[in-house]
Amino acid sequence: MSAPSTPPSLEEFAAAARAWLAERYPAAPASEGKRRFVWGEGSDEVRVFQEPDPATEADALAGIRRWRAGVWEGGYGWITGPTEYGGAGLPGAYQGAFEQVSRQFDVPGDSSLTIGLGMIAPTIVKHGTEDQKQRYLPALYSGEKIACQLFSEPGAGSDLASISTKAVRDGDVWRISGQKVWTSGAHISDVGEIICRTAAEPRHKNLTAFLIDMHAPGVTVRPLRQMTGDAAFNEVFFDDVVVPDADRLGAEGEGWTIALTTLANERNAMGHSSFGGVGILSTERLAGLVRNQDLAGDATVRQEFGEVVSHLRSARYVNEVIAAQARAGQPPGAEIGLSKIALSDNMRRLGEFVGEVLGPELVADTGEWGTYAWSSLVLGAPGYRLGGGSDEVLKNTVAQRVLGLPRAT
Repeated sequence: MSAPSTPPSLEEFAAAARAWLAERYPAAPASEGKRRFVWGEGSDEVRVFQEPDPATEADALAGIRRWRAGVWEGGYGWITGPTEYGGAGLPGAYQGAFEQVSRQFDVPGDSSLTIGLGMIAPTIVKHGTEDQKQRYLPALYSGEKIACQLFSEPGAGSDLASISTKAVRDGDVWRISGQKVWTSGAHISDVGEIICRTAAEPRHKNLTAFLIDMHAPGVTVRPLRQMTGDAAFNEVFFDDVVVPDADRLGAEGEGWTIALTTLANERNAMGHSSFGGVGILSTERLAGLVRNQDLAGDATVRQEFGEVVSHLRSARYVNEVIAAQARAGQPPGAEIGLSKIALSDNMRRLGEFVGEVLGPELVADTGEWGTYAWSSLVLGAPGYRLGGGSDEVLKNTVAQRVLGLPRAT
């Protein structure tokens, strides 16, 4: 598509988007827009990481692909993207307007595309070749392809420079062998961004990034069962997988730079995924728990509840500031780490508060609605301290690059 010579006003754009959506989707339930919550109604599930059954996941994924294909065809699939790659070439405010209008309609959620659209596509925009941009960007934004991130390994998590998965040059192709872990969405992905070791030394200069076909011979994906009982992550094995040099992302030896770009995008996406915890549960639900346990009059509980809510709202504000900067075209900086740190910190606060309120009911399933269900959140919350880089690594990054503090010796 091509950008109009004179962009429509935001009001005109929103009106056109509303009309387009109204022709294709019913209005959202009234309660959905207000996030209405009534204690004891509906599911009491409170999960950090979701693992739907295969049939449900397949149906949801098909709906998401149809949704993305439709908005892409309608001109709303990549509102801020360059027109030469299928985008509309409009400012970020137009994307925000479309998202606001979309919430008025019963459209599919597209969380399965967060990694591809929020982390990997921006990396391709910044570091990819012209051929890669033409091949991958329209496919990702239209829902034709789903992407995953292949960074962490059994012996290399936050210390990404220690990875051992190797890529060996063989003429016009590379042969990749090794293992990656904690990969979200690998089982539904078509393409993955993988960081491999392509030389012995020096550290940080011996890594190279590739875009790898997840359906290629030699790629094996297995679920990883967590202590919550769910298997929301995967381990992925690569046995002499052939990748064309045309799918090398960036220059050989520049994988560290590529990874830093993707990780910055990841931390931004993680923080925005729930406004520092608000999306995982509402304050109304937390207040309902306190009332159900007859603790609303307890001064200590009220004080702790206020602290939890204030931190949630502070995280929301931080994310709104970062989102405004992104809409203004400012690239994400080290301060993005604050968003992810706030998320994991809020998850910890929530878990501790819920444990104090529920006591033994958190670990003993009495069948009462809204009690034992919180155990999944408490067990899953610690994982956020590691996802997207450990909190300790991010705090060091913020201290050095945002606050200007010296590196520890």
